[in-house]
Amino acid sequence: MKHSILFLFIALNTTLSLFAQSEMNNAKMEEILEKIGDKVEGVSGNWQVVYGEQVLFIITDETNNRMRVFTPIADEKDIEKKELVTMLEANFHAALDAKYALYSGFVVSLFTHPLKELSTEQFKDAVKQVAVASQNFGTTYSSTDLIFGGNTTEETPAEKDKKVNQKPKKKI
Repeated sequence: MKHSILFLFIALNTTLSLFAQSEMNNAKMEEILEKIGDKVEGVSGNWQVVYGEQVLFIITDETNNRMRVFTPIADEKDIEKKELVTMLEANFHAALDAKYALYSGFVVSLFTHPLKELSTEQFKDAVKQVAVASQNFGTTYSSTDLIFGGNTTEETPAEKDKKVNQKPKKKI
């Protein structure tokens, strides 16, 4: 009986502490940025943060429950087509939660997520991954040390002729 009451107390306490964890919002995000950033400027929901050697932008929309962290990497005009292809392939294999994208004429590394559901640790990790993906553009194109399967080597002409999600051709 004592063990049942103790178990029930622990279970109830754990459940209450989970509910007590507040949703991510602009105020909480700004507190985190002040701790992890070297310099934070801007207004609530629209910050510019110096993080290491990089400037990152954090934009939130509390009404629509969205947020994004991004940093410019290069002018789109200066990027060769092969680099763009490699960048897109890396979005599948090497850029884990951060991704590469084009925005307003720039190649950027980017993380997007629903705002309220974002945990403190996820947010800190997102900032780090955006910075690392930016630093690794042109080399490993990775946002962490983990590479998620596959590689980004160039395909042979025979591989390029293969089509996916198509009905196989009938043999004559």
